[in-house]
Amino acid sequence: MSAPPPYQNHPPQQPYGQPQQPYAGPPQQPYGQPQQPYGGPPQQPYAGAPQQPYGPPHQQPAPGQPRQPQRSPLRGLISAVIILAIFGGGAWYVWDYNTNPNGGKAKKEAARTERNAEAKTHDPHVGDCVKVDHPNGEPLPTIVDCTSPSAQYKMGERLIGADKQCDRASYDYSISVTGRRMADYTMCFTKV
Repeated sequence: MSAPPPYQNHPPQQPYGQPQQPYAGPPQQPYGQPQQPYGGPPQQPYAGAPQQPYGPPHQQPAPGQPRQPQRSPLRGLISAVIILAIFGGGAWYVWDYNTNPNGGKAKKEAARTERNAEAKTHDPHVGDCVKVDHPNGEPLPTIVDCTSPSAQYKMGERLIGADKQCDRASYDYSISVTGRRMADYTMCFTKV
């Protein structure tokens, strides 16, 4: 027989009927020493077996199924208390706003009534007596009793329109009003 050519890498043939040696794998190194792959760079030393978390092992969901989050009853209770507190607080605020005689809606209503009453004291009609102040450089008539010593003028006429003028022969004083809720107008007064 002839020997196989040197370029072929065949294991030596066992004669028929003899048992083969089992494959033992790569050569083993002593325990605790890092194993290096054949032909690769050296690796970090082995730090020991990975630690398992305490408690029962977690089951991984089957591929394609979403993982179910685990919820604790305490977390659900806290969420329910927070939601109830928010809705309860909102309901109490609405109830208090509408029913409390000293707050909320009552205060808003009182302030609006006061503003309307104040506006009426500065909006004279024909026959009302007024005193005129100039708080911001503009005349502001305030209705007063005609027998009061502070009464300066008595309103005689209200002319609707932006360019209306009071008759100088009949009236001593006039105030033009623009940009209010109503159309522009001019109030004509005589001295008291």
